Amino acid sequence: MDFKAAVLHKPGEGISIESVQLKGLGATEVLIQVKASGLCHTDLEIIDGELNWPLPVVLGHEGSGEVVEVGSEVRLVSVGDRVVCSWTPACGGCFFCAQDQPILCQQLTLNNPKGYTFSGARRLHLSDGKPLHHFSVISSHAEFCVIEEKAAVRIPDCIPWAEACLLGCGVMTGYGAIRNVAVVRSGDSVGVFGCGAVGLNVVKSAQLAGASQVIGIDPTLSRRQRALSFGATHVFTPEEALNAIRELTDGRGVDHPIEAAGVRNTLQTAWNAVRTGGNLVVLGEMPVDGHVSLRWGSMMGEKRFIRSSYGGARPHRDFPELVELYRSGNYPLGELIEQRISLTQINEGFAKMRRGENIRTVIEF
Repeated sequence: MDFKAAVLHKPGEGISIESVQLKGLGATEVLIQVKASGLCHTDLEIIDGELNWPLPVVLGHEGSGEVVEVGSEVRLVSVGDRVVCSWTPACGGCFFCAQDQPILCQQLTLNNPKGYTFSGARRLHLSDGKPLHHFSVISSHAEFCVIEEKAAVRIPDCIPWAEACLLGCGVMTGYGAIRNVAVVRSGDSVGVFGCGAVGLNVVKSAQLAGASQVIGIDPTLSRRQRALSFGATHVFTPEEALNAIRELTDGRGVDHPIEAAGVRNTLQTAWNAVRTGGNLVVLGEMPVDGHVSLRWGSMMGEKRFIRSSYGGARPHRDFPELVELYRSGNYPLGELIEQRISLTQINEGFAKMRRGENIRTVIEF
């Protein structure tokens, strides 16, 4: 089977749209006709060489689409189902799955960094037969993608494809940071450091959780204004943040600062904003060999530093919750999308992301 896909051969050289071949479908795998795929900053880090990944690769890990073929042992979905792709399927039998930490599944952490499917295969090939690498066990920047059946979460007709694909990464990360990681309760205070695609979802989720103070911090005026529209009670620049937070919290600091910018100085500011006994949740991506300095004295007082890359996601539980919030009018997913493009415009979309011009760009097929 041949179809068009966005292929990255070398960092810094952009993406090319090429005809690729699908060879085989595993017993527990499903073939998805992709309907929408969101551009994520993690994709851009690989394109720009800031994050290493096996090459050549078909990027994309925020996708929605229709099941068009299933493997011989697939039982969870059927041909014709509408689904969102999750990049954290779990085997259910390893040490971490037994500890009720499926996001750390050993099969996933073994095969994903190698650029394999969840089952450990490479299903995609260039026209000359050379195998391609998968990304985050999905590779949704293509007309079709192959995923594990456990990675396919069924969705109802009420949610459009473009809005649905956002659930697969950015929305889940922000929602999960509040719901699953920080476990924000009614009346808590939340500081959101970075009000981009992930940060806005933290803001909205904190509002929905009943936080009494949702404080958005971002250097860009338009993003601070967007944070207010998503439910922030206060917004500040990074320079204003610490003094403002202390004033708003009687000097304590916030219960839950959430770092969503991926900037070292921002992380340090967020840590300085956490109250005694509070939780800092770090979502932003930084260079893997980077270092952050924290003053030892600042670590006293039962403070917790939590690194989370997907908001402790339980996709088969959390995605339906998000769909219901969207259906009820409480989660404006469409307002996150600032550009809709075709697959052939993917480099333009990433160029705008690089310049910080869009919250989310979605490829529609």
